[in-house]
Amino acid sequence: MTDVKLLKLTADTVRVLSAEAVEKAKSGHPGMPMGCADFAVVLWQKYLKHNPKNPHWLGRDRFVLSAGHGSMLIYSLLHIYGYGLTMEELKSFRQWESLTPGHPEFGHTAGVEVTTGPLGSGFASAVGMAIAGKSFAARTGLDATGLLDGKIYALSSDGCMMEGTTHEAASLAGHLKLDNLICFYDDNSITIEGPTSLAFSEDVCARFSAYNWRVIKVDDANDIEKIDKAIAEARNSDGRPTLIAGKTKIGFGSPNKGGTSKSHGEPLGADEVIATKKALGITTEPFTISEDVKSFCEKRIEELVSTAAEWNMKFQKFIDSNPDKAAIISKLLHKEVPSNILEELLKVAPKDKPVATRASGGTIMQKASELVPALCGGAADLSPSTKTDIKGAGSFSATDRAGKNFHFGVRELGMGLVGNGLALYGAAIPYVSTFFVFSDYMKPAMRLAAIQKLHIIYVFTHDSFYVGEDGPTHEPIEQIAMLRTIPGFTVIRPGEASETAHAWAAALKADGPVAILLTRQDLRPLSPETASKIALDKGAYIVNEDKDFEYILIASGSELNLAIDSAELLRKSGKKVRVVSMPSQEFFLKQDKNYREAIIPSSCKKRVSIEAASTFGWERFTGDEGLCIGIDHFGASAPYKVLAEKFGFTPEAVCAKINAKF
Repeated sequence: MTDVKLLKLTADTVRVLSAEAVEKAKSGHPGMPMGCADFAVVLWQKYLKHNPKNPHWLGRDRFVLSAGHGSMLIYSLLHIYGYGLTMEELKSFRQWESLTPGHPEFGHTAGVEVTTGPLGSGFASAVGMAIAGKSFAARTGLDATGLLDGKIYALSSDGCMMEGTTHEAASLAGHLKLDNLICFYDDNSITIEGPTSLAFSEDVCARFSAYNWRVIKVDDANDIEKIDKAIAEARNSDGRPTLIAGKTKIGFGSPNKGGTSKSHGEPLGADEVIATKKALGITTEPFTISEDVKSFCEKRIEELVSTAAEWNMKFQKFIDSNPDKAAIISKLLHKEVPSNILEELLKVAPKDKPVATRASGGTIMQKASELVPALCGGAADLSPSTKTDIKGAGSFSATDRAGKNFHFGVRELGMGLVGNGLALYGAAIPYVSTFFVFSDYMKPAMRLAAIQKLHIIYVFTHDSFYVGEDGPTHEPIEQIAMLRTIPGFTVIRPGEASETAHAWAAALKADGPVAILLTRQDLRPLSPETASKIALDKGAYIVNEDKDFEYILIASGSELNLAIDSAELLRKSGKKVRVVSMPSQEFFLKQDKNYREAIIPSSCKKRVSIEAASTFGWERFTGDEGLCIGIDHFGASAPYKVLAEKFGFTPEAVCAKINAKF
């Protein structure tokens, strides 16, 4: 049997496995896997560098299924190419505790490079992986060896092309000339509601050409030889990322539902699965693979394992011959953070005068970059304001792949998802930055970062109504509550420079996504004695207190100064007060009950929270009888000191509210 016939038979096997698994689950999307099987099998069988025996092999290409709803495509591939995904797992598609969930999940199923499902997100993360690959190779000297010439392949759908994040990421990729990125566009003209013509009529190829992508058109991407020729051409770089625009037939092989929306998001039906197998000439029992396909794929697996072994020998030779480069490779891959990172960051934290935490954060970040080579990132066109440019480190560009600063442009969601890709590649601790209010644009990326437990740092500045004159559109109110509701996501709002150093140290050592919220306005530093008490890693600590206190003032961020001043005013009227700084609710809630009780004892009912944001959630700490001081309405345009007075964020106003409540 010729290779072309074997490739076609393997593709048909993937089609049938996908249809059978969806049918058994009575749930899923058979159409995309059936339509894209030819592209996927040609890629995996002939071109994709991967190692089924070591899914994390450094020399591999990456395959990103941006159209994650077609997850049975990648599950079928992982099964037939020896990734340990058993046939029983395919039969358990979308079932409890299976390795074949409805959408691919990074860290859950071996061989899945990124969690996908929200359309366009995989594409944008693939752009991040492409940047990471270029950056890692350039910074380590591996770019001169050919050892890191891997490609990032993404499979995207019509839905991906409609989502805005694809526009953002594709524009950036073209600008950066990421010639290691190849995207297959599954142009099947069908969505859930019907033909794409209901809402989509643009020329996608013209758009990508305008983004500075090379576009290769395939008029029939269900033709093995045509798609083979296209992939071969795409692999020969012309200095740009490549879009293979392939006309496919959704549900290819299904006699009655192929080419229609009926095959997109629902099972074909038992009778139609039988009819499909007959039309394709597949005579095996359900969930079985012919011996011809097995031996064909096993031969490829042997080749892949052998190629990886040869690569490993060359890589080890490079490591042995280049100790300096070996050291930086190790630091990047292991994302090394010095054990004394906090001590070193505290040394540079400005403590002699009031300083905005965005400014002190910028100073601290410079030192962090020196000590942690894996730290790299940038802002959505705001680094002069967010103070996140790493001085002397260069900018990643089409002509300089070694720069540690990334310029994302005004593309917040794209930035967030590209940041995810940087983290997923595995050789960086990326940070991304913008004004806090624009975290709204980034929510899907942050949620996916949390789901994947990615180590990524978000530097959000201008963190409250103290932005002032820019007015309510630029003054975050509810955003902090939004971030705190994301499972596995840590929010840190430091109150001055020393706490900011602690925040950066904690973020660098974290095992998931962390947001550091920083101010535009200057904040008074804590006294050296008080600064020595900071326990940011515990989420909250006692700043000062009176013996037999009857009031507890709990503050975060810029309101720490306000709580300290308000406490002094209360003391002048004879009241006894404890002041607690709570820069991170998440860290505090992870502490044991004894610690939490020691900081905020339940016996004290006069508990007050102070934060220049929505009061949502603070009742967990103040209790039903406590007082939550915040801002549960939108801001206004005026100098920030005027807003502080009008919104009641002065010591006098805080004390008046406390006296009125208690």
